[in-house]
Amino acid sequence: MRKILLIPIMAVMIAIVFSSVFSSTGEKTEIKPEKNPGYIIIAWNDLGMHCSNKYFINLAILPPYNNQHAQLIRVGDSISLPQVLSATYHATYEIPGNTYSVGKTDFWTYAYALFGVTLADNIGLTGVGLSGIMNKTGNYFHVEGIPNTPYTDSDLVNEHPYQLTLIKAYDTANMLLASTQSVIPVSNELSCISSGCHTSEAEILSFHEDVPGFDPLNTPILCAHCHKDNALGMPGTPGTPVFSEAIHEFHAEKTDDCYKCHPGPTTQCFRDIMKQKGMVCQDCHGTVANIANTIQNGREAWLQEPDCGTNYCHGPNHASEPGKLYRNSKGHSDIFCSGCHGSPHAILPTLEANDNVQNISLQGFAGTLKQCEVCHGVNPTGPGPHGIYASVINYEPSLLPVTALMDVFPNPVTNDATINFVLSQESKVTLEIFNRKGQQVRLLLKQHMRAGTYHVSLNTEHLSAGLYFYKLTAGAESFTKKMVVVK
Repeated sequence: MRKILLIPIMAVMIAIVFSSVFSSTGEKTEIKPEKNPGYIIIAWNDLGMHCSNKYFINLAILPPYNNQHAQLIRVGDSISLPQVLSATYHATYEIPGNTYSVGKTDFWTYAYALFGVTLADNIGLTGVGLSGIMNKTGNYFHVEGIPNTPYTDSDLVNEHPYQLTLIKAYDTANMLLASTQSVIPVSNELSCISSGCHTSEAEILSFHEDVPGFDPLNTPILCAHCHKDNALGMPGTPGTPVFSEAIHEFHAEKTDDCYKCHPGPTTQCFRDIMKQKGMVCQDCHGTVANIANTIQNGREAWLQEPDCGTNYCHGPNHASEPGKLYRNSKGHSDIFCSGCHGSPHAILPTLEANDNVQNISLQGFAGTLKQCEVCHGVNPTGPGPHGIYASVINYEPSLLPVTALMDVFPNPVTNDATINFVLSQESKVTLEIFNRKGQQVRLLLKQHMRAGTYHVSLNTEHLSAGLYFYKLTAGAESFTKKMVVVK
């Protein structure tokens, strides 16, 4: 594939993102990158997708439970190396536009019956909510067990599985140093009924009628009470098959379609660059039958998984740390692999625009975080991760996503917001705001623009509270998304 040197492309992007235009009302609309030159923070989810039941009245496979990780970096310069910080700093997390979970799922009604704990509304199994302060371990921040759902506050019907968190880092004086956005993936599509396999949850429970002491009417029933499940850290009942083994063995002769369960064909959680290159789940994990067989032969599900460094994949120069999974491994300067490359199943760039937001903001294009100046402030002369030198980093046009309109941030909008979009090629562009009656209330852009990534600032001071639509037209393509303005 023909490659183009990064420097000319970035020069064009720099010229673009610092330009400005005027709206039809005469207001100046800034186009700017979100970047603090002194500090950056990178964040990620550990699995690429967390699945959860939506209803728990009969049985439960997985509860609402999500994770976020982050690392704060002081940017270097020509005489100082960048530093990964945590000790005297703190980080917060929130999910703009998704502030509660009770009512979006019935989990809190059955939490005590399933897990033996009494939970306050919107508080998950680890005691955390949908916003708060992240924990610190070593040189990174983390929070486990965020009880989010795929439903935003403004849309309780349609799943939005790839919402964005807002992660902020502060110093001891509580001064904001850096912020970022990270996908917090969750889907309720996981369902044995909607997949077309089973007629009811009662039917599933009736399969256990020969199990001594099992009462299919004593609901709700947590599968992991009997079937060991490393995903939940539950040991199960001795002599009972591991949950992953039992599920995969039972279905092995019926299907080899992973999307029947993980979590479904709509969510499409395997969405990364490997997917775009033609790979399927089985290329890494094997068939449904193979998954069951390997567990029967001693493999620990969730704790022992495929490694990037196998000889038939990327080789030892791209391997996980010895004895660790990719999601737990660190590499260059003690940075987590996922911090630069993305989460498992969401290796950058992905087909989901929100996955690419963070690295586009940091380096101007999607894909692996490989623009050395982002952390170093300058191009270092020595070799970087995987032995790569800054002077030979190339930019593949394929890493620039197709033209895409991303979610406005934050949403709902109280005053100021940012609309991000990507142009895959030079186009005539308009960016408009419409009210719910379809009337244009703001023209933000109307000009010819080169390929690149854009961040358009929006001030809603002159808009009344309510539902609005923002529409991007680029050549023959158009995209429309919703936003809510609150006062």
